[in-house]
Amino acid sequence: MFPRSRWRTARPTTARVVLAPLVAALLAVPLAGTAGASPSNQPGGTSGVLDSSALDRLQKRAAEVQTGLEAQQSDVTAARKAQAAARAAVADAAAVLAGATGTLAGYQKVVARYASAVYRDGGQITPLTLLLSGGDPGDVLSAMSFLDVVDAHAAKVIGAAEKQRQAALAEQRRASAALAKAEAAADEVNARVHRLEAAAAAVTGELDEALGVVDQQLAQLQQQQLEVNRKTAANWKAYAAQLAALPAPPASALLNSPAGLPPGLVPVGAHAGGAQRGAAQLPRQPSSLLVLPAETLAAVSAAMDTLGRPYAPGTAGPDSWDCGSLVQSVYAKAGISLPKDQGALFSVTTPVDAADVLPGDLVFLGDDQSGLGHVGIALDPRTMLAADARAGAVVVRTLPADEVIGIGRPSLGRRAPAAAPGPKGDALPEQCGNTVYPPSFDGARSWGGYPNGLIPPSALCPLGVGGHLLRCDAAAAYRAMSAAYAGAFGSPLCITDSYRSYGVQVRLFGEKPRLAAVPGTSNHGWGLAVDLCGGIDRYGTAQYEWMKANAGRFGYLHPDWAEPGHGREEPWHWEYAGS
Repeated sequence: MFPRSRWRTARPTTARVVLAPLVAALLAVPLAGTAGASPSNQPGGTSGVLDSSALDRLQKRAAEVQTGLEAQQSDVTAARKAQAAARAAVADAAAVLAGATGTLAGYQKVVARYASAVYRDGGQITPLTLLLSGGDPGDVLSAMSFLDVVDAHAAKVIGAAEKQRQAALAEQRRASAALAKAEAAADEVNARVHRLEAAAAAVTGELDEALGVVDQQLAQLQQQQLEVNRKTAANWKAYAAQLAALPAPPASALLNSPAGLPPGLVPVGAHAGGAQRGAAQLPRQPSSLLVLPAETLAAVSAAMDTLGRPYAPGTAGPDSWDCGSLVQSVYAKAGISLPKDQGALFSVTTPVDAADVLPGDLVFLGDDQSGLGHVGIALDPRTMLAADARAGAVVVRTLPADEVIGIGRPSLGRRAPAAAPGPKGDALPEQCGNTVYPPSFDGARSWGGYPNGLIPPSALCPLGVGGHLLRCDAAAAYRAMSAAYAGAFGSPLCITDSYRSYGVQVRLFGEKPRLAAVPGTSNHGWGLAVDLCGGIDRYGTAQYEWMKANAGRFGYLHPDWAEPGHGREEPWHWEYAGS
């Protein structure tokens, strides 16, 4: 029976070499633990989720204020639609009336010309003038019949035109009355909204105070995360130094366990029995030393150097990373070629039993509905290193056993490609731990438990221009996108708007109630949307077309509702989709 690692539950046995966990190996004492300081279940990056009573109170108070405004939103929309429809009806009625009046005037002009001609030719023609004029009796009778016909036709035409004019006038009166009613209703709704707006403005200070408490808690969590990262990196460095003294064997030397292991090394026991491939251990007292391939050692050491860097989709270092590009890059430096996205990594990495996870193994996270949603590098059975979208950075975080859908060992080479689990039904996919929103999505992009417009400053990062801020992964992606844009056009992206705080939303709603979103509902209030300028704000320009072709590489998209023909044309508005 092969010696078993203490990464798994120990079973009674009379004689075996016990492999201590990584921290114990590093410190040369028989301690069970993680690869560094114990991380929280809440990754303490810039977008870490707080378990905070202060945040709970902030959410509750903000909800109380915002609920009233949101409840009025449908009334505001309905009143404005009714008002617009009534104005359109008045305009239509006025046009019909103008047409009918014009028709009547036209007929009246014809009659006037007829009367003028008669006057010019000797006065008005009447039956008496016909008799006095003498002549053949038959001609007189014919002329009188003709006069009757002309008079009857003129009366009929003018009467019909006047009837049309009167009907149009009545319709205009009805439309005007409807407009007055609609405007009165709109005024009443607006008055209610203004009262609610005043109430929202009145509690802005209270909300800001609560937000300050939450921000302090988040900043403290971030400091704790930095300490976890620092201790983990130091412990790993000490462990790597021990292996360097052997030196660490290449991956090829650890593939055939136990028979093909280098002298002095013994196998690591597998959960299902037998020996694990791709690792060994050096028996010694008081604890055995886990021996990893030199390639794995180099990859994890390179990953440690990225701790604290921002997470940003579509980037591959050195300033920011996504989860797949980080794995690909550090293993490429160690001489192992891997793909760069989480799905392809799952597809080709040789799997091992989850109970046999070792440092350097790839950890694939997900669930039954969304499918594969994240990849990181294991440091021990309870800890992993990842470019984490939730944390907004490369961090050491808890390895959630209930979310593990696969473990892969790069040092074993590639397997035949296997499809990665995808989302089912209407479930949205996840990338590096974040939900990926499609262009058609028009709902709330809430994150971190924060209310819209009430995101702690510690959870936001500057874009490097003006005072503009976004969630830190979105900010890192924006900076990378702006650099690429500058390469094409000679200057960085032009921006007019980014994160919009609750207080700013209240002010804009007061200034432009018909245009601004109800406070607490703006897309900008999540720190995930930007308004751009410099040509991007017009459909069809070279700048706009560049964004359409390239923004997706950096996780940005132009939402469907802002496209031409959808009623809310906004070429300038772009949103960070999380992938």
